[in-house]
Amino acid sequence: MRSTILSFLLFCVAWPALAAEEARVAVASNFTGTMQQLVQRFEQQNPYHVVASYGSTGKLFAQITNGAPFDAFLSADVESPSRLEAMGLITSGSRFTYARGELVLWSPSVRSADEVLALLKSGAFRYLAMANPKTAPYGAAAEEVLTKLGLDRRYAQQTVQGDNIAQTFQFVHSGNAQLGFVARSQMLSAEATPSGAVWEIPLEMYAPIEQQAVLLKRGAENTAARAFLDFLRSKQAREIIAASGYGIAMPSLAASTLEK
Repeated sequence: MRSTILSFLLFCVAWPALAAEEARVAVASNFTGTMQQLVQRFEQQNPYHVVASYGSTGKLFAQITNGAPFDAFLSADVESPSRLEAMGLITSGSRFTYARGELVLWSPSVRSADEVLALLKSGAFRYLAMANPKTAPYGAAAEEVLTKLGLDRRYAQQTVQGDNIAQTFQFVHSGNAQLGFVARSQMLSAEATPSGAVWEIPLEMYAPIEQQAVLLKRGAENTAARAFLDFLRSKQAREIIAASGYGIAMPSLAASTLEK
């Protein structure tokens, strides 16, 4: 009986340390495939476990501000981490750009980029897919592109909106939409095996999609979360991110580790 009680007490003492071995990370859905690769590599090299939850940036932001138990946040924009910082919900000095997203227009039914653009301009399709511009940065970028092409009001009845870029991709991949604005990274995913063609949208047609990461106040003392964000800045992580179809930002020497 004594040994059982002693074991229980030792477990209670060790529990905070055990809990700190796991990091709960909220991740923008466009980064799903890349995050899975990063987590696999990180866990191979570290004694920590990462639990990722995926969703649109807007919905994840709302969950965080309502007290969701995340330690870190990988957003698809700059605005959401900036707002969290203004609200005092992130660890000082932890905000940095980990990737730069790129938008493409994809249609499985054509063979060239010129045909994709021609299809968009002709309106000869049943549905055009895009992410919700109110909650997903890639949706806001798509809206900008349509405006610059003078098509923002033309296809209101033919547009279907995904809650996030992952759902938007599925609308096109399943054939429910004949073309759609998706992330370039999704087209490079090994699991996607997309058919058809894409129009790689000139970067000047939409505001830069800078994706920023932050350590949340809730995760300030979480060793696993700190280690993962440090890993996200590493050369090997940047190589994985670049190979997945993102632009990357070179971290400054001053920002190589998180503030303690």
